[in-house]
Amino acid sequence: MVVTCGAGHPDSHKLRAVKARVGIWLCLAALLAGCGGGEAGRFQAKVRYADVGGTKIAWYERGEGPPLAMLTGTGSTMAEWDPALLRLLAERHRLILFDYPGVGLSGPWRGRSFDSLADAAAGLMEAIHLDRADVLGWSMGGFVAQRLAIEHPEKVTHLILAGTNPGGSRTVLGTLATQAIDSEPHPSEADTLRELYPPGRQGEGRRFLRRLEGASRSGEIPDDFEVPAATTRRQVAAEDPWLRSNRNFRQLASIDMPTLAAAGAQDPVTPPVDLRLIAAHIPGARLHVLPGAHAFLFQSRRAFARAVDELTALSAQG
Repeated sequence: MVVTCGAGHPDSHKLRAVKARVGIWLCLAALLAGCGGGEAGRFQAKVRYADVGGTKIAWYERGEGPPLAMLTGTGSTMAEWDPALLRLLAERHRLILFDYPGVGLSGPWRGRSFDSLADAAAGLMEAIHLDRADVLGWSMGGFVAQRLAIEHPEKVTHLILAGTNPGGSRTVLGTLATQAIDSEPHPSEADTLRELYPPGRQGEGRRFLRRLEGASRSGEIPDDFEVPAATTRRQVAAEDPWLRSNRNFRQLASIDMPTLAAAGAQDPVTPPVDLRLIAAHIPGARLHVLPGAHAFLFQSRRAFARAVDELTALSAQG
């Protein structure tokens, strides 16, 4: 089996395995979802569909402001972002969330590379009449975001790369134990949360799962957690050429839009050194290392959202 080698957060099969163990929390989650008021209490995700490259892409939007396209990780859907992070980002951004081809509510994926997923993202932007957007790529989504910025630079205003790597021989992989967990279709809840949250913060991981359940039940996020195993395997297989070739790493120097490289200080999947490497090779890139593991942008969401806001406001003021 091909090892995921620090690509994405646990796939939908893994998430569903975890969610199956938290049924006891669902009543509490529903109460929490309904008592918050404000934008979160009112917002209902309305999924739309766009024809892109001979397939359909499911997407929804949330918030107001400059558009921010959000690219998620391996085997994951647009429903698997932390709702608490979405609420913060939606205060100043029009979030564009979507399922990659072959994932969730979208149609088939006929490609086999991250370039093809970047093309799909660019095609979605065309289909919904979005000339340019800020782009946030987390984990495998960071691979797609890098390819989007390199192959379709006219589409990207600001680039945010979170918990990802540059590909090629300079990439530092996670531990063998982490790689083994990523290769396991149905890891235990404990193993999954150990990847996402550091020791001593597992309670925060369980609260994330409760937020996800509550938001799904209330309609704040789509009920969209199905990913075919074949799609996940193809995404994982795409990592082999990504890691074998230095093409992407060499092309980082061509990225000329303002860029933020963000890392979790205790990330066992994509160590901070990978984001340091990215920041060193993209001209003018900012580096932020925040507390947390692979889900540091959930755990440290306020600091992460501030960093995103600061990056996107910088050139707007200029």
